[in-house]
Amino acid sequence: MTPLGTASVAALRQYVRCAEAKAIAVADLLCQAGLSEDILETDDGRIDGEQFQTFLHLLAERSSNPILGLETGDFVQPGSYSVLGYISMSCATLGEAVTRIAPYEKLVGDMGTTRLRMTGDEVTLVWHCNYADPLVRPHLVDNVFASWVNYARWLGDVEQAAPLCVKLQRTSPGPELELEYQKRWNCPVTFSAEEDSLSLSKALLSSRLRQPDPMLRKTLEAHALYQLAELETGTDLTAKVRRAIHQQLASGITRQDMIAEDLGMTSRTLQRRLSQEGTSYQKLLDEVRQKMAEGYLRDSEMSIPDIALRLGYSETTSFHRKFKAATGKTPGEYRKNKVGSV
Repeated sequence: MTPLGTASVAALRQYVRCAEAKAIAVADLLCQAGLSEDILETDDGRIDGEQFQTFLHLLAERSSNPILGLETGDFVQPGSYSVLGYISMSCATLGEAVTRIAPYEKLVGDMGTTRLRMTGDEVTLVWHCNYADPLVRPHLVDNVFASWVNYARWLGDVEQAAPLCVKLQRTSPGPELELEYQKRWNCPVTFSAEEDSLSLSKALLSSRLRQPDPMLRKTLEAHALYQLAELETGTDLTAKVRRAIHQQLASGITRQDMIAEDLGMTSRTLQRRLSQEGTSYQKLLDEVRQKMAEGYLRDSEMSIPDIALRLGYSETTSFHRKFKAATGKTPGEYRKNKVGSV
């Protein structure tokens, strides 16, 4: 499985809102990242971390904006943090909300981890980014800190509240664009720093929040713990195999033995365990291929032979036959109908 884990659809939506505001064609980016637009309609959906990183890379390329990550922070909403956002809303103080980040941030995604450090009258949140793509990483870190600041101001109804300082490992985007950080954060910002961190005054952490609800917070935290247990035990083999197939097909290969090896088992064991879950490798392959095929036909200009090749078919005729069996239409007819209905 990918070392980047997964990301919540809630996190993806924040970037989508920003892209749409800048008139960037989101459907095209999703398609190129191997994602269906339908995923945006799910409330608790998750996507492969590699796909999320690819989407962010494509978005950064398309925007050509050195401070894209900073600007995406303007689009944060409580739902951007999944259930963690609602837990923080029900906390009594900003300090209470801050201490909930590290235990539950995995629910937002595996993009990075937070560590709290206390020194005198300061509390520092150090964020370690797990994404290595040199184009994506600085935007992701900027997004995390910009989102934290905007969301904390909204939570505490303190529009002028500011960190003591922010340190970023990224290089400076230039003197003019540095002013954008100052304008949003109203604090010193250091570039080319040794760590990515944001420091707050302990006094600020005592700020009362808008709508504290201790009983609701306990209920939400119980739900969050259940979701974390599901993520960490990883018993849903079908979902894991489906994600692995999706990732392979994005590279034009279909290798059951490689997926089995990544999951620490033989192909025979994989087949047996999938059978116990009421499915098979071939069935999952067919389902993922079909969804990806529909996405390529609907949202890209790839030729049908190229789509067949990308999806691991040795012959275009095999692709035609499978697709028509699933939809009652040939790939060409499907594309024509979808384009005509837009």
